[in-house]
Amino acid sequence: MTSDHVKSFHNAPLDAALSESLAQHGLTVAAVDSTSRAQNDPWLSAVARGFLEEEPGEVRREAFVGHTAHRRKLGVYDASSPQPETPVATFASWPTELTVPGGTVAASAISSVTVAPTHRRRGILRSLMAGELRTAASLGLPVAVLTVSESTIYGRFGFGAAAAVANWEIRTRRAGWIGPDAPGRVDFVSREQAREVAEALHERVRVLSPGEISLPGGHLNRFFGTSPDAEKAERLRAIQYRSPAGEVDGLAVYRVVENHDDFSESTLELSWLLAATDEAYAGLWRFLLEMDLIALLRASELGLDEPLWWMIADQRAAKITVTDHQYVRILDVPAALASRRFGAADTIALEVDDPLGIAGGTFVLTTDAEGRASVEAVDASPAELPSVRLGVRELSSLFLGGVSAVTLARAGRIVTDDPTRIARVFQTVEAPRLSFWY
Repeated sequence: MTSDHVKSFHNAPLDAALSESLAQHGLTVAAVDSTSRAQNDPWLSAVARGFLEEEPGEVRREAFVGHTAHRRKLGVYDASSPQPETPVATFASWPTELTVPGGTVAASAISSVTVAPTHRRRGILRSLMAGELRTAASLGLPVAVLTVSESTIYGRFGFGAAAAVANWEIRTRRAGWIGPDAPGRVDFVSREQAREVAEALHERVRVLSPGEISLPGGHLNRFFGTSPDAEKAERLRAIQYRSPAGEVDGLAVYRVVENHDDFSESTLELSWLLAATDEAYAGLWRFLLEMDLIALLRASELGLDEPLWWMIADQRAAKITVTDHQYVRILDVPAALASRRFGAADTIALEVDDPLGIAGGTFVLTTDAEGRASVEAVDASPAELPSVRLGVRELSSLFLGGVSAVTLARAGRIVTDDPTRIARVFQTVEAPRLSFWY
């Protein structure tokens, strides 16, 4: 994503229908100047309020301006409020790159979506979301993505759960290691040293892992506690894996929670693990599982198909829960589908319904033996082709390969005479995942 793309996204004019719909309720929408503390401070207060956080302090406010300069931030304001400078709703987005099966696609990442409890039931969220999705589509971004605090909110806007994550609790002494012996070495490094190599390492991993996005600005400081506003950063420890050739192929950052009743029963909480090679993956996980004084290891935002499951002797030592995480919303069906590779050569018809009128229509998808796709908009499904009727929400869930068309058909979410054939087209060899929140 070039600086010109970021700038054009950041400075795009507000959607006219968005402004008009809010004006009917006596509200105004405005972009927040990323360099202005006078505008950013009350905007951050509104976000903190929306996510039930404490009022931000001065250090956090100052750091926030730099961390979020890349974001397009909107605020909805009520001039009749006792605090007219504090928005009653917030919305942030920025251009990013989403990894898809066999490729990447430009995307609008969305975050910091809040509406004050005092201004609910006025259509503010719908107006904001629809307006900014239209803006992203007009700028040529084929998809939008977000992670959510509440999973029931965004389906009505066409977002589909696309990349679930696994959360693990491992009884380390019971687990036992039967995985391979990694040939490299694991070393402790400072949080600053880890941060220096993390971005490049994440890019190596990210482009091969469907569901991941480019690291948002400020996230590395958050992961490694290297910004002035970091809380309890001194609790974080970082390790790296170096190959025999001297290449840093893996990183992990974690904290330990001591058990004051029994020091040997402490808990290790893994914040983030990056491994660009199978050897780095094995080396880091074995080190963490065999660490002295640790009885329980907790890790979140892992993939659904983690090799770790097959590296421990007692799989019942691990308690695994699955959570919806990365949501996708297709804005341009031909561009989105053409960006990925598919599992079988075929030609099928897609009849897509979009509640916001952005990406609906009928499309013929043709895939070749290499998985490449071409997509044509048509007036009606050709009678000779297998067809599937579905919402843009369901197509967005299929997009990364995280769910089978057979499953969606059995759940009544899509309608097709041949779900198995549709599933073969969209099938992937790797479960999508996203390793962080944004």
